[in-house]
Amino acid sequence: MKKHTFLSAAAALALMTACSGNQTSWAVNTSGADGCTVSVIDLLSGETIKSTTGDAVLKGKADKDALLAVQIDGSDWQTLFFNDGTPISVDFSDSTLKGSALNEKLNACDLELSRITIETNAEFEKILELGRDELQNHIDEIRALHERVSDGYKQMLEENADNIIPAAFMSSISSVFGEDETYEVLNSGAPYTTHPYAQKVKSRLDEEKASWEAIEAAKQAFIGKKFIDIEEPDTDGKMHKLSEYLGKGQWVFVDFWASWCGPCRAEMPNVVAAYKKYHPKGLEIVGLSFDNDKEAWVKAIKDLEMPWIHLSDLKGWQTAASEAYSIRAIPSSLLVNPDGIIVATDLRGSALAEKLAEVFGE
Repeated sequence: MKKHTFLSAAAALALMTACSGNQTSWAVNTSGADGCTVSVIDLLSGETIKSTTGDAVLKGKADKDALLAVQIDGSDWQTLFFNDGTPISVDFSDSTLKGSALNEKLNACDLELSRITIETNAEFEKILELGRDELQNHIDEIRALHERVSDGYKQMLEENADNIIPAAFMSSISSVFGEDETYEVLNSGAPYTTHPYAQKVKSRLDEEKASWEAIEAAKQAFIGKKFIDIEEPDTDGKMHKLSEYLGKGQWVFVDFWASWCGPCRAEMPNVVAAYKKYHPKGLEIVGLSFDNDKEAWVKAIKDLEMPWIHLSDLKGWQTAASEAYSIRAIPSSLLVNPDGIIVATDLRGSALAEKLAEVFGE
């Protein structure tokens, strides 16, 4: 399994404190190290608890059923095991593990899920090689690839509903399933849901959810208020203020995007269609880019046929637009009425079409 970084140190410490007190000995016999440094890592804290050079037997103590990993220097692969008191043997030549039935099954699941992911990623890379502009033509294929990986994790969950093995994969599950489905898994009441590592992932999700809710609340707070004026250069380097376009008696759609943002590019045909339909009726669009590469920004404007106003200070996520309007994810947008009042945020797809039809009476 690949390494993952979770939570703050304080949150991790709280979890470790909560589950300490039931220590069990562990022993790891290694082969195939070829003189490299071998480490045993506590995945709850992310700390190395024992290391040596070359093949050896490493021993120590940790909480009962703690999720540990054996890793060889120079590799990002981690061989996982639960500290169930049974010694294990790890062969670095093929990443296999011998030990208790639980840990051998954990190892088999890890290798199988990794195989599926590696094969799927290879196919996805082939699609990416076609170029960003071709991604929209391969949406069904991309979805099928995602479902293949998702199905692998679902099968693992079904086959291990009565043990703690799924806890080891909870971080990957949160990435593959998304927030809502991951919460369903974590709230299922299965044995693995109470494991400290699963609870660690849940704490991270809770923190992220609270953060996103705060961001969304901040966005909603803009509705009904006058726009915030900022100044950025156009593609020729000439400085412009938003106040040159907003609050001047016309409806303005402010689009936050970037040339490198796949979802932004996928959404752009909807924005282009809206411009073509409603610009003759008085709609203006101002694109505020989160790019930091001028050449890529200008090329995307041309390639995506975006004939409206474009501004960018080319500072990426540090752009003035991000700070002024609490933008933490793109695409994002504002719809500003003729008086300069923000009336809607984050209009995309059919929601954008419906709102503009309402505004312009059709």
